[in-house]
Amino acid sequence: MLLKDKIPFKYIFGEIKYEVAYVMAYSVLVWALYHNVHVIRISIPLTVPAILGTVISLLLGFRSNQAYDRWWEARHIWGAIVNDSRSLARQVFCFMQEEFESEQLEQLRNRFVKRQIAWTHSLGQNLRGHSPLTGLERFLSRKDIETVSRYTNVPAAILNLHAHDIRDALNSGYINRFQQVELDRTISRLCDSQGKCERIKNTVFPSTYSLYIHFSLLLFICLLPFGFIEIFGILEVLVVTAISACFMLIEKMAIHLQDPFENKPTDTPVTAIAKNIERDLKQMMEDENGRAEPAVPVPASTPAFYLM
Repeated sequence: MLLKDKIPFKYIFGEIKYEVAYVMAYSVLVWALYHNVHVIRISIPLTVPAILGTVISLLLGFRSNQAYDRWWEARHIWGAIVNDSRSLARQVFCFMQEEFESEQLEQLRNRFVKRQIAWTHSLGQNLRGHSPLTGLERFLSRKDIETVSRYTNVPAAILNLHAHDIRDALNSGYINRFQQVELDRTISRLCDSQGKCERIKNTVFPSTYSLYIHFSLLLFICLLPFGFIEIFGILEVLVVTAISACFMLIEKMAIHLQDPFENKPTDTPVTAIAKNIERDLKQMMEDENGRAEPAVPVPASTPAFYLM
């Protein structure tokens, strides 16, 4: 996720540097052929590219809104994951009780909470196309890792282990039927959030819509030099390049936002969110186990202008 400020110009220009070079070369070629070689003596009224530019602006605006809706929905879903993860940990520690605290119960609760941390990291990695098992050895036992590695969908397998532990807690008398239902509801909401993320990930933005806008934009850029050639002369190269760069940046922005799980700076910051969940749940676990310590800020490991 790009932050509010400190976005370097190099990053912005780097998104369209090749396109800008092509447009500038094309504008110089049109000017040279028009004024020097006299091969092309064509000029068109400026209203022609102006009308086409207005239409493209409306189309790009609509596409940007739709792309932002997908990005914001993904962020909204991960906000729900944060809330449900905290709720699940709170329910585990408050519901799973017995008259005399035992080491077995403490291990069950700690295992449950660590597994939830593993789920958030695994889901984020899976959505970005990385191995969902990377780093899970910090939170899961070897037996659990062997179990979930047999599944195609590792995050779903982790939630299934949650369900097994809830069943065992009920049979052991750590929770009652009503508490089991509440825990199951929280896990079901986590499962719903996972399914929503997968829907966004697997639903391709209509390619024909993107293609039509791109071709219209190319036509607009091709017509621009012929509309400015008699007004600005050689300066039409700079004018055409600047106008084209604005339109191309808007198109690039929409392309990046429409896929919020592609491991790009414009992504939903699932890694940062998962680390925040890990921090909160670990502190809850330490507090419940009587080993609470002051919170220590985690140093940022990403460049200053975005979070992953």
